[in-house]
Amino acid sequence: MDFGPFLIQTLNAIQYGLLLFLIASGLTLIFGVMGVINLAHGSFYMMGAYFAFTITAMTGNLLIAMVLGAILSAVIGALLEWALFSHLYKRDHLQQVLLTYGLILIFEELRSVFVGDEVHAVSIPKWLDFSIPLGPTMDYPVYRLFMSGVCLLIAAGMYVLIQRTRIGAMIRAGASNRDMAQILGININMVYRLVFSLGVALAAFAGMINAPASAVSPGMGMQVLIISFVVVIIGGIGSVWGALLASVLIGFADTFGKIFFPDYAGMATYLLMAIILLWRPEGLFKQ
Repeated sequence: MDFGPFLIQTLNAIQYGLLLFLIASGLTLIFGVMGVINLAHGSFYMMGAYFAFTITAMTGNLLIAMVLGAILSAVIGALLEWALFSHLYKRDHLQQVLLTYGLILIFEELRSVFVGDEVHAVSIPKWLDFSIPLGPTMDYPVYRLFMSGVCLLIAAGMYVLIQRTRIGAMIRAGASNRDMAQILGININMVYRLVFSLGVALAAFAGMINAPASAVSPGMGMQVLIISFVVVIIGGIGSVWGALLASVLIGFADTFGKIFFPDYAGMATYLLMAIILLWRPEGLFKQ
């Protein structure tokens, strides 16, 4: 019996789920720690994809593009937090929604002005541009395995950062009680700036690493924004580890839903969300 097709779809589900985690973890981190509803999060994903396209075209090296793009994204995140988001923490969510929706329009216009409205492709590095056999007749791209491995490394790094470092302790304190953290001497404004920069960098890096596996196109940020919010809702608002589990579950629901129920594949993710929320209205994990 050839288990190749099942193994390939399982790997696809894991890879898609881990990519979703990379995007949604930044979204849930920003909301969980800062209490900001960030509709522009998908725009940061799009920004990363266009960084990958532009810098790779200039340097001919995707890895250099990822490093430079991640640094640029973190700097942009810090500037946005300082100039805009730092004024929103004590305001209601409506003003957050209006500001971040405005950022979506600004990012789309900047993308159109500087890069254009065409669809672009990013080449896979030659040392990753091959496949390995997973059965008598099927191969699997090594680049997708590379994507999954990098996402797992970043997830492990986030665990160490949040759970095992002094900075992580300050982040957890700020998420639990901002006022008490300030009384204890924590510079909460710098913690928030770090968290926002990290969230932006994670979303942008997801766009960069996924650029060779998909098209770099206008509006791609909106495509991931909705599903990222679904991840946050299923996993539990503010829970990074809930986002990881939710992302993998969505990856399997989406991938195998397209196989077994192709006419209703678009419903699989939202059906999963409905079932989990009926069981646990607060999501899989509490913050």
